[in-house]
Amino acid sequence: MGTDVLGRTERLELADQSLRDWEAVVLASSPDGIVLDRSAFYPGGGGQPADEGTLLWQGVETRIAGVRKGDDLYLIPAEGEPLPVPGTVVTAAVADERRSALMRTHSALHVLCGVVFRDFGALVTGGNMEPLVARMDFNLTEVPPGFKEAVEAACNTEVTADRRIDVRVLPREQAFAIPDIIRTATNLVPESVQEVRIVDIVGLDCQADGGTHVASTRQIGRIRVAKIENKGKGFRRLRIAVEE
Repeated sequence: MGTDVLGRTERLELADQSLRDWEAVVLASSPDGIVLDRSAFYPGGGGQPADEGTLLWQGVETRIAGVRKGDDLYLIPAEGEPLPVPGTVVTAAVADERRSALMRTHSALHVLCGVVFRDFGALVTGGNMEPLVARMDFNLTEVPPGFKEAVEAACNTEVTADRRIDVRVLPREQAFAIPDIIRTATNLVPESVQEVRIVDIVGLDCQADGGTHVASTRQIGRIRVAKIENKGKGFRRLRIAVEE
């Protein structure tokens, strides 16, 4: 979760979440995936979908429809797209509107997680997101009267507080010494991960996370709790929308 290299690819998005275009060299290329020496395409994980975008090279454009993690970081070309040969210098670009929406959404989920943990003591049991819509599941046994309205109001109070969102990488032992660093009911950080990436909404929520985020809560926009669903005894699903 803390590494900035995957196979032969340097992962630029972990250090600079605002980066949208850069130059890179193609290391391998096939219809199954293109490997670059440097990439800011987020490969997906933690409920956040992979990025999409383009590669520009020698007057040609290749659309990237997704990203796959394996022994390397593979950019998946859209069907029928031209492929740059190994050694080609490309200008890579992440689809900005989609990535920015996902960053706002992911940060909104961390605000939601922080509020529900702080105010109701519930841990996360699952979650997923698409641009500007998401759901998060909690091990919440009871839903008190006014819960939906209280959670929404508390989330938007944290948004307007303009809390800074910091990202840092810590050695595993140091990271796990932080109280409540794991906000999921099950620890999802493999034992093999010795450097842990921490996303800290300062004063609200600090947890291990590998995704991309905005720089402060005000950049999220308004959080609307759209629906609460009962997913079985002791489990509740909150669906949110992120609005301007």
